[in-house]
Amino acid sequence: MQDADFRTLCAGYGLAVTHQRQVIWDTLLGMHGHPSPEEVYGKVRVRIPSISLATVYKNIRTFIEHGLLSEVSLHHGSARLETNRNPHHHMVCTRCRAIFDLDDEELEPVCLRKGAPQDFRIHRYSVEVHGLCVSCATE
Repeated sequence: MQDADFRTLCAGYGLAVTHQRQVIWDTLLGMHGHPSPEEVYGKVRVRIPSISLATVYKNIRTFIEHGLLSEVSLHHGSARLETNRNPHHHMVCTRCRAIFDLDDEELEPVCLRKGAPQDFRIHRYSVEVHGLCVSCATE
């Protein structure tokens, strides 16, 4: 994503574009998989040595609150970030905790047989498939 695209995206969410946000966003998009905030911080510090971990966390939280990013389930240890905004699910290695995207089209439609409990509004479904990744399965 180019700087102009990021500016447009932020404008659509009512967010100010700052140098720090731009660098954090560019860093996230350049990372593969589902990085932790600490991994993002390590890469951002190369470009902005004076940035603090708290500032990276604050901006990541802002991105999440405004829907630019999402967080993969927290029960895998540390927070893991999601830059893929297309509908998808996850496969999680139960040994090394690696997380892999699983395209929405690869699953049968997911729905609640009896519907949601009263007064519960569903925003989306998220499926996790647990098992061993190729590396862990061959050990």
